[in-house]
Amino acid sequence: MELIDIHRDGPVPVVVPRMKRLDASVAPAFKQEVVKLVEAGERRLVLDLGGVEFLDSSGLGALVSILKALGSQGAMAVCGARGAVLSLFKLTRMDKVFPIDADRREALARLGA
Repeated sequence: MELIDIHRDGPVPVVVPRMKRLDASVAPAFKQEVVKLVEAGERRLVLDLGGVEFLDSSGLGALVSILKALGSQGAMAVCGARGAVLSLFKLTRMDKVFPIDADRREALARLGA
């Protein structure tokens, strides 16, 4: 079962989770799928969380692991976070770690795409 869709409108892939809940039950597999992109050579990613309604600490941990996999030469922007998902980013102050944009266009522009 694929957990992500990948949209390519330019040089930076936009990763869209297929699940509404990014929690402990799917976070390891989600991380693994996205890290495969990094291992294939991608150094910039946009993560569109517009369809994600719930994110827990495991999901947030997966995002941190993806960011670490990108390394110092890589970059990741998050877009579409809203409601409880956006609240978790702010509560944990992870909005200081991950740039959060309203939509894909802004996130892609942030990454120079």
